[in-house]
Amino acid sequence: MPGNDCNRKKTEAVEAAPQQAQKDERLHDTDAHPYQHRGCAVAFPLYWIITGSFKTGAAINSTTPEWWPSQWVLTNYQKLFAGKSARCGSWPFPSVHAFSADGDPIYFSVGPTAPAAMRWMINTVFMAVMSMILTCITAAMAGYALAKKRFVGRKLLFTLIVCAMALPKQVILIPLLREMSTLNLYNTIWAVIFPIVGWPFGVFLMKQFSEGIPTEMLEAARIDGASEAKTFISIVLPMVKPGVGALAIFTFINSWNDYFMQLIMLSSTSNLTISLGIAKLQAENSTDFGLIMAGAALAAVPIIIIFLIFQKYFTKGIAMGAVKG
Repeated sequence: MPGNDCNRKKTEAVEAAPQQAQKDERLHDTDAHPYQHRGCAVAFPLYWIITGSFKTGAAINSTTPEWWPSQWVLTNYQKLFAGKSARCGSWPFPSVHAFSADGDPIYFSVGPTAPAAMRWMINTVFMAVMSMILTCITAAMAGYALAKKRFVGRKLLFTLIVCAMALPKQVILIPLLREMSTLNLYNTIWAVIFPIVGWPFGVFLMKQFSEGIPTEMLEAARIDGASEAKTFISIVLPMVKPGVGALAIFTFINSWNDYFMQLIMLSSTSNLTISLGIAKLQAENSTDFGLIMAGAALAAVPIIIIFLIFQKYFTKGIAMGAVKG
């Protein structure tokens, strides 16, 4: 009977459903295993540094690896913050002619006295945050202008920006160094910030995101009497927010890890970044791996915080960029 055949097929489908679900779950678990292994491989160095910073010297130098500290100690962090002290804030004196008798620029120091490691961390966070803010602002404005404005030389300018992305930093290092010296910014945090602000990749990225802004919305805002500034803040920025979030993470990590530029532009101990400070500690304490791990763990904290804050915009921006590509 047709009715009996139909009921039998429904019964077989219902009985087969749990088996199919289990099969799909096994396939899903099998597909997820490689990514879990890769994630563990990427996270293991961070885990080893953080746990190593709380180990004793004997446990770190032991021939048998200690995967989990048997004794948690703060000795490495105490040594890290027990170094030289300096003011929390120090900037060149406003006058460009303010120099000491030895020819060194005069600095204006503010804030309480803190250990050198804390000062290095403050310098690095200030440098990375200011680079991130200034780069996002200038790149968003330049990308919007190149994408939606029509002016003479627009294509040539964008071509030069794309070509600058392939230009090694070492090629322009000497001109940058001479320029910072002329502006009396050498050996200051600003000597590391300003070269990062004009990042060609940031302009390129924001131009690609600005291409997706409907021209009709901009024309409607212009008809309603909105100024260029109001149009940019009220319409453009909200629409390119995922791109700004992705650029913020890229800029922060790029400026934080720009060891070569920091090494060339900064020389005095009070103006060092955490990366240079760790290298200095490593040179002075080449066998004290616990101290070096404590400094490395301290340097990783701000990057993790920034990524967690902008993670939503970062993933969304990467996904939108992949769709556009």
